[in-house]
Formats: sequence, structure tokens, C-alpha cells
Amino acid sequence: MHQFFKVILMQRVALYLLGMFLYPVAAMAQQDTVTYLKDRLLQNIEVIGQRQQQRLSSAAPLQQLSYKDFKIQGITDLSDALHRLPGITLRDYGGAGGMKTVSVRGFGAQHTSVIYDGIALSDCQSGQIDLARYSLDNVESVSLVVGDQDEIFIPAREVSTAATLTIRTFQKPNDDLKPHLTAQMRVGSFGYTNPFFRFSKNLSNNFGIQAMGEYIYADNDYPFKLQNVKVVTKERRNNSRMNSGHGELSFAWTPTATSQLDGKVYYYDNDRQLPGLVHYYTNNSKETERDRNAFGQLAFKTSNRNNLWFSAKSKFNWASSSYRDGSYPDGVKDQDYWQREWYATASLLYRPIESLSLNYSGDYTFNNLNSSEPGDVHPYRHSILQSLTAKYQQDRFKMIVRGLYTISLNDAKIGTGAHNVRRLSPSISLSYQISEQPSLHLRASYKNIFRMPNFTELYFRHYGSTDLSPENTDQFNLGLTWQKSYSTKGKLTLTWDGYWNHIKDKIVAVPYNMFMWTNINVGKVRVLGTDVTLSIEQEVGRKQALRIDGNYTFQSVSNRTNPEASTYGLQIAYTPEHTGALSVSYENPWVNVSAHGTGVSKRWATNQHYDGTNIDGYLEFGLTAYRTFTIKNQKLELRGDIKNLLNKQYEIVGHYPMPGRSWQLSIMWII
Repeated sequence: MHQFFKVILMQRVALYLLGMFLYPVAAMAQQDTVTYLKDRLLQNIEVIGQRQQQRLSSAAPLQQLSYKDFKIQGITDLSDALHRLPGITLRDYGGAGGMKTVSVRGFGAQHTSVIYDGIALSDCQSGQIDLARYSLDNVESVSLVVGDQDEIFIPAREVSTAATLTIRTFQKPNDDLKPHLTAQMRVGSFGYTNPFFRFSKNLSNNFGIQAMGEYIYADNDYPFKLQNVKVVTKERRNNSRMNSGHGELSFAWTPTATSQLDGKVYYYDNDRQLPGLVHYYTNNSKETERDRNAFGQLAFKTSNRNNLWFSAKSKFNWASSSYRDGSYPDGVKDQDYWQREWYATASLLYRPIESLSLNYSGDYTFNNLNSSEPGDVHPYRHSILQSLTAKYQQDRFKMIVRGLYTISLNDAKIGTGAHNVRRLSPSISLSYQISEQPSLHLRASYKNIFRMPNFTELYFRHYGSTDLSPENTDQFNLGLTWQKSYSTKGKLTLTWDGYWNHIKDKIVAVPYNMFMWTNINVGKVRVLGTDVTLSIEQEVGRKQALRIDGNYTFQSVSNRTNPEASTYGLQIAYTPEHTGALSVSYENPWVNVSAHGTGVSKRWATNQHYDGTNIDGYLEFGLTAYRTFTIKNQKLELRGDIKNLLNKQYEIVGHYPMPGRSWQLSIMWII
């Protein structure tokens, strides 16, 4: 209890200090408009020019996709975008409404943090972020960093996982006072309907607002073939309807040329049916789920124009999940969950000399989870994270050293809470530019980090265990990046990374008896892998360009727990050894086209590799065509997509068939 009151005191002090910093900002007078515009434009030019260079010179593996890349490569949604990044394993339960989670380099989805406009998304119940909740039409860029990113002026929470997926939405419009409107309608196979709009306007030279909204409806009743030994029948997916909507309202205020305050309010609501697994002649389900999520966040940053920068962010998040199973009378299996989060962070960056930067970040988070489950203990957690980072960059050499100290205080309103955890996690990243023409960089990195068990693993009835320890990970990376302009109209970019990861105290579920399972720390996992990416850009005529983008990943993710066990050395469930993607795009004044494909080798649905639990590999191909018309300073874009062109039936998750051939058409009007 003494620790609990200490944390509450620290929380109030942090909020008081945050208020002290934000109050003077609100009272600042506006700066000269011309000076502000000049500084703003120079900053924008710098950011755009550095995007490609950051990917090549990053001390840790960094992959990026922009809004332009989405169009050129024929990317249709966020999960499709992640298929184009190396080292990623995606779980997809099929259809527009299927849950989509991502894991990186064999670590599991809980080891990947997702940053949405500068602040991490969270789910204390499962530890996994469902990426199907976020619209690609509102995303400006997606980037993936494995290890620690070069940017050190960030919250401690952003460095607390093995990998970081950063999603940035469209911010303010250009520096004019005209309204900007984007309206889009997309329709497709199996009843898919998706209207979308985004409106943004500068109310003054230093204050802008933006609103967006979308609605998605889909029947998802796609056909598939079901095989039982030699008998093959044609079926249709049922109980798979999706009915969801989400909206965002945000603002950006720059009271001075060196200060900015951003805010966002987000709401998501999805009332969907849950298709059951397909096994022999079982394709019936009466399960439904309603997921709702709302959050509000603020972010402030300022500098003294010389060598000192300060940033503060805060967020409140609320989420609920209501599960219903009509197969059971009297709601025997119905479940309701509610979770809340309060989050605050502050960062201070100091640059004593040009080549050295120092950053301190402190974060506080409170999470709690309540449910309708019998015996629910109402767990909660206080988390305090502090990171100290030094970055040295001189000529061609760059080094980043970081220490993260984590305090996790766990308790429950009823019964006994999980163990408290205190741990220091070090990391180091190095980069050296071997040559300028062609551009050749060598990079190496090491990171030690751990994952706290989520509330399901700790407290779920007949499943959780409060005795669990965190999963501890070590990751090593060695890589090369190379770029060469082989003519005035052509450029070739290659990256290669080899890595070795080790996970100990891995959390696995084992049977306690015929009816009960429990989580224990018994697992060790070794990951050996390599990622390769290729990009070729070639002008082939006036206003014509050919672009090829590809990636390949090999991952050996093996169980190393007990040499005497039958599972020793076997590939971990749902982790393919080989994955890859390729797109060929042709831009021209008439109709831009893109042919693209992804491939995944076979996987196993169980760690034991039982007979009949293997999942076949697959190759999926698609085509995209689009054209943009300019009409009196307005733009009209028409686009068509064909997915799974060869109508290949495959599964990503066992017994959850993915859709076959499908189409989408969209029309977008930009004012």
C-alpha cells in the first residue's frame, strides 16, 4: 500500500508539472506571420529531404512506406502495407472484419508497439493491437524499426518493445486558409461498402483543424472449398458480417515558430459477427462481438532555439468488448470487458555540442481491467518508465546508447495481484558510412528488453497465473544498406540485415487437467534470420517511370527449451521460414498500373507439429490501376483493384479460410 500511495503522489506531481508547462504556452503571443511561415516551410523541406536518407543511414533496421508508396505499389489496407515490409508475420482471420495483428522477427505480437501520431496504442487485456481498426486512407506514412530508432527525442514507452510500428496520419493542410476536402467511396466484393471523408482547414496562420470519418460494411460471405479426405464441397463463409465506423478530430497550434501543441480525439465502434473455425462440416457460428474504443491525446513541444528541447504528452484511453454466443442458453458464455488507461510523459533533449545529444524521458501509465467474468479480481497496474539516451554523430560515424529503467507495480482489488517488476534494459546502435558514391552504410545493434505478461495471461479464469515472470529478450543485428544511381534516370537501393534473437522465460500455456490450462514460464526460443529489400526506380520516357519493390525474409524460430523434448528445435507455431513480396509499377500519363504478389511458406498451427496441423504455403497476386484527373485545381481519382487474382484458397490462421478472388472500385474527389 505504501508503494501505491507513492505512485499516486508521483502521478499528481507529474500532472502538476505538466500543467505548469502547458499554461504558459496558452498565454504566448503570436509571432510575426512572415517569420513563422519561413521557419515552417524550411522545416517541411528538411523533413521531406531526409526521409530516404534516414532509411539508409539508420543504425537499426528501418523500413518506410509513404502515401505515395501505397498508391504506386497497389496497397489497399494497412495489413496489405505490412505484407510489403520484411520480417513481419501477420495473423489475419479473414475478410474485411477479421482481426489483424502483427509480429516481427519471431517475437510475437505483444513485443511490437504501435505508435499512432506520436503516442502508443495499448491493450492491457491481450497486449495485441488490432490494426484493422485504422484506415489506410487517413495514413500519411508507416515505418517499422527493429531495435532502437535514431530519433532519441521520444517517450520512454516507444523504446520499451523489441520493434516499433509508427503510423502517422495526415496533419495540417498547406499554409493557406482555404478548406481542403477529400471524399471517397469504395465498393467491392461480398457486400463491401466504405465511404470516407477528411476535412482540414487553417483557421489562421498558426491554427488548423482536421476531421475524418469512415464507415465500413461487409457481408464477408465469400465462397471456399471444404475438403474431408476425398470429399470436396463448395461452401460460403457465414456469420461474418462487419458493421463498423470510426472518426477522428484533431488540431495543431503553433503559437511560436519553435512551439507546437497537437490534440486528437478518436472513436471506433465495430458491431460484428464472428465466423467460427471451419473443420470438416462445421461452419456454423452464432458468436457476435462489439468492440468500442475512444481516446483523447495532447502533445506539446518547444525549444529555446539553441540547444534545449522539451516535450510533454498525455492520453486517456477507454475500450470495451462485449462477446455474445447465441449457441448457449441464458448467456452462459457471454463476456464483457472494460479497460482504461491514463498516460503522461515528458522528455528533455540537450545538445551540449553539435555532435552530441542527450535525452531523458519519463513516463507514467495506469491500466485497469474489469469484466463480467465470475471471479474477476479487477486487476490494475502502475508503470513508470525512465530512459536516458546519448547520441553521438561525427562525420560518417553514429552511435546511440540507451538505458531504460522500468518499474511495474501490479495489484488487484480482489485477491492477490501479480509480482512487481523492476528492471534495467540496455541497448546500443552503431552506424558507419563506408562510402558516399555509391552510398554504403554498415550498421550493428544490440537491445535487451522484456515483455510484461498481459492481464489475460495473469488473471484469466482457468488460464492465467499471477506467478508469471516477464519474457526477456536479446536481439542482435548486423546489416548493410547500399544505394547507387546508375544513370541520370535510374536508382538502385539494396538493404540486408542478419539477426539473432533469444527469448527466455517465454510464456506458454500447458494443460493442468483435461478442462483447465495455465500459463507458465518454461519456454526458450532462438531466432536466426535475414531480411533483404530491393528497390529500382527507372525513368523510361517523358512522364513515365518503372519501379520495382521487393523484400524477402528467412526466419528460423525454433523451440530451445528442453533438448530431451520432442518439440526441441521445431519451428514455432504460425511462423513461416520464408516470406516475400514483390511489386512492379508503371507510372504514365494515361493509367498507372501495378502488379504485386506476396508469398508465405508452410507453417504449423501447433508448436508440437501434430499430424494434420500444418498450414500450406501460398502465393497471392493482385492488380491495381488508377488515374488522377485535374479539374480546375481539384482532383478526381479513379482506382480499381483485383485481389487474389488466381483465386488461390489459403489460410493464414488454421481453419479460417481467406477470401478468394475479389475486386474493389473507388472514386476519390480532392478539393
